Amino acid sequence: MSTPPHTFPHPYRAFTAFLGASFGAGPPPRRQFLPAEFRETLLAGAGERLPLLDAPVLAWALAERVHDADYLRRWQAGEVSRAEERALGFAWSPAVVERGLASSGATLAATQDALALGLGINLGGGTHHAYRAHAEGFSFLNDVAISVQWLLDEGRATRIAIIDLDVHQGNGTASIFAAESRVFTVSVHGANNYPFQKEVGGLDVALPDGTGDAAYLAALQDSVFSALHAFAPDFVFYLAGADVLEGDQLGRLALTPAGVRERDDRICRWAALRGLPLALVMAGGYNKSPQTLIAARLGTLEAALEAGGLRV
Repeated sequence: MSTPPHTFPHPYRAFTAFLGASFGAGPPPRRQFLPAEFRETLLAGAGERLPLLDAPVLAWALAERVHDADYLRRWQAGEVSRAEERALGFAWSPAVVERGLASSGATLAATQDALALGLGINLGGGTHHAYRAHAEGFSFLNDVAISVQWLLDEGRATRIAIIDLDVHQGNGTASIFAAESRVFTVSVHGANNYPFQKEVGGLDVALPDGTGDAAYLAALQDSVFSALHAFAPDFVFYLAGADVLEGDQLGRLALTPAGVRERDDRICRWAALRGLPLALVMAGGYNKSPQTLIAARLGTLEAALEAGGLRV
């Protein structure tokens, strides 16, 4: 299904797994996740800003370009140990597999939109803790890594930057592309946040507990943009984590909603002004206040759409 047709002043749209049956009306798998009734509020707000399309299901063959084949077979069949479930953060179920495939399919569709339109959006995604052969941190498939590999394999991009501004380091992504010179991973994260054993990425900026707007934006300006300029990407992924907000149940930073919006504006405008295709995924967000989280998500969409206006 998709949202009813509307007339929008832009060509952009968002894909989401939240419209699918695997996201039912029952409780989420973790208490920190956005409850079903608030997901509906988020979808309604997003649908006022752009068309929402149901996520296409990713083909297993595309996942195999990144993930170990036996690992995928076991997760598909439910042959998962209790230790693996603990590392993931919740129990295996068919819905976990369905959501992983839908979320990864949405990111690939957003990637293809970015190629065609300059901007593509997944109203979800960002499962950056998934490694080649193991799951952890709510991440079973690494959706961005799968789309990056598709771009490389299809010859659609040759220098890809992953700007990961989730509060948690994208350890799985950094590990997957550690030896790939065509991919540059950037992570600005909480120094004391999970994962406690971090990987070495292209650029890692670790921030102390309680970091607020001014220090965060200074790190973005002083470290991230200069590194991106030096790498000179031809395609950009942006993981716009809202778990940097003060009040997040799993984060230790203290950005305000205005600070998050400024962060999003800077990233989206930076890509748009350089004509770089941008695939946006939402990544983490577990705020004590669902209303605060939803407002941040909608602000991220608005930042992307406003910057997208510079492209058309």
